[in-house]
Amino acid sequence: MWIKGHGRLIHTTDASRVKFRTNISQSTLNQLNTLATRYDTYQNYLLESGLQTVLEQGVITFDKESRPNDRVQYKTTYDKDLLQKVMDFAKEQKLYVNDVLEYSVQYIDYNSLKNKGHKHRVEKL
Repeated sequence: MWIKGHGRLIHTTDASRVKFRTNISQSTLNQLNTLATRYDTYQNYLLESGLQTVLEQGVITFDKESRPNDRVQYKTTYDKDLLQKVMDFAKEQKLYVNDVLEYSVQYIDYNSLKNKGHKHRVEKL
């Protein structure tokens, strides 16, 4: 992210984003990669959209027996507030965060996605 102020541009990291590592299904990651290419966005922006929708619904129907066996480690950044809400929601539902992440893929809102240029945006001081 860039901040415009005092007559110049200053490059800075987005303080509203945090790094998070979890395990997620490889087939889900492949699906997200395909969608990210099609919609000119990143996998984590897709996940954030789906997570926001799931949180708005307030309920999740997840069968713990159907957890995928192809989970791999996945590291990326998320909006700090959204991630905290997801962690709290997962705890309330007695699920793991990665279960909620995988579930949220089916609820991605393709009309309100951030594009790849979002992380290079310019904001004013």
